[in-house]
Amino acid sequence: MTSGDLAGLFAEPQRLRAFAALVLGAGSVPEVAASAGLSVREAAVAVRRLRDGGLVTGGDLGNGDGGLRVEAGRFRELARARSAESRESAEAGAAADPLHRSVRDGRIVHLPARKGRRLPVLEHVVERSFETGRVYGEREVDDRLRTWCEGGATDHVTVRRYLIDECLLRREDGRYWRS
Repeated sequence: MTSGDLAGLFAEPQRLRAFAALVLGAGSVPEVAASAGLSVREAAVAVRRLRDGGLVTGGDLGNGDGGLRVEAGRFRELARARSAESRESAEAGAAADPLHRSVRDGRIVHLPARKGRRLPVLEHVVERSFETGRVYGEREVDDRLRTWCEGGATDHVTVRRYLIDECLLRREDGRYWRS
């Protein structure tokens, strides 16, 4: 059962009311019906569906005997499963995001070889290092790029070359500007 399945179980008002009655101590279908303001038939259908979903255990739905109880452990299982799904989803998203893998603490730790993954990293560097409309000397460009490359596997000259090749920076006569 997923969290969506759980939401589906509680989407029906009779099931929600039956579940509330069980949580508050009703132990049989007639008790659920009386507590939830449902007919015995509506209560039996709701309890059967809750049992099928694993949220309720015990009792014999046919004869009205007691012993129905909420399976609280099932909620813990669902919460753990949902937490694991969220973690896996976040990890998958991080793996797909080139910035997350390549830039940490304002440093390029890895410059991807594939252009499609490298370009977002280069765009990130340009956006944070160079103003549009301002002209920079080569020494200033190198200093700014060295900061990004400190402690990483990529040197600033390689990054500068990629920025020029991708037309993220323009160069003429030792002057650079953001295009």
